[in-house]
Amino acid sequence: MHFLYGNRPPDTRGMSNGSSINLAPRGAGAATPTDTTASAIAQAGAAGAAAGTRTNAKATRRGYAAMFTAAASNQTGAALGAHAFDAIGPAGVVAVRQIVAAVALVPTARPRWRSMTWAQWWPALALAAVFVGMNLGLYTAISRVGLGLAVTLEFLGPLAVALLGSRRRIDLAAAVLASIGVYVLVLPGPSTDLVGIACGLFAALCWAGYILLNKVVGARLPGAQGPAVASTISSLACLPILVAIIADGRMTTTALLFAVAAGLFSSTVPYALDLFALRHVTPAAFGLFMSVHPVLAAFAGLVLLGQWLAVHEWIGILIVVTANAVALGVGARSANLRPADLPGCLTADEPTGRGDETMTRMEEGR
Repeated sequence: MHFLYGNRPPDTRGMSNGSSINLAPRGAGAATPTDTTASAIAQAGAAGAAAGTRTNAKATRRGYAAMFTAAASNQTGAALGAHAFDAIGPAGVVAVRQIVAAVALVPTARPRWRSMTWAQWWPALALAAVFVGMNLGLYTAISRVGLGLAVTLEFLGPLAVALLGSRRRIDLAAAVLASIGVYVLVLPGPSTDLVGIACGLFAALCWAGYILLNKVVGARLPGAQGPAVASTISSLACLPILVAIIADGRMTTTALLFAVAAGLFSSTVPYALDLFALRHVTPAAFGLFMSVHPVLAAFAGLVLLGQWLAVHEWIGILIVVTANAVALGVGARSANLRPADLPGCLTADEPTGRGDETMTRMEEGR
């Protein structure tokens, strides 16, 4: 029998036969055990919600820390690769970087080579060409105009994709602001390195192509298989460059180490960290944080390469960064963009299935 005060009958030992137990309801001012139980449940629920909020806040902080580390690693890798330019040139660094990326991605993604159809092969081939073009354009620009300017020009690619086809006033303002920033950054004149500027803009064009192709590749090849296939193809295409450099006797141990470091710091590490970060931050936050890359590139060039920027170059970089922040941050929030629509993420559109397995393996191996 169930009793009001618990699951066992009250103790009546020691009572006289005339004694009785008062089971009448308690006064309004007294808390019944039922009230106490309900209060305890409510307090436990509140404590659980608070604990969940603290956990989410901690995870978000880890996401931001991962994004900052990935960005710093990316630009550090580019600066380290620049130390190998004198020996093997930008093309040699790109060749080694592509091989490092393929070695890191293929065992993790495990592409199903034999079952791939032409509908899967052609976007992967196009992505491979974009990989080579983007990195070759960027590293050539770095060798001619410096790291900060080159990376800033390259970021015009994702900015153009974010603004493409938009009719919102804020995006139009971002486009105008970016144009002003580029002019202030370059200040065209007789001494302007037009070839270096053109290489930076070519890298931007390739990055825009990468973003658009990545949507197709992500829809046709699960997880990280698309980038893994593209990296393998691009590394094979770059092998003749390495063969020529080795045959010419220009591949020194120091140059090789710098080029490998560029591949690790600019490809492998940021890839894993960005995948982790996208689990814990919003697409708008990810896009907004991507906008600071040119600033980090300028600092990396200053610290690791001794590349001092003029005042107008710093102003131009900050203007372009602001335009990127408006388009990729505010724009992503108001347009509800997916992470895959933002730059810098190879497989941000893989929330389930093999993609999660890829993320898990990468996080366990860090």
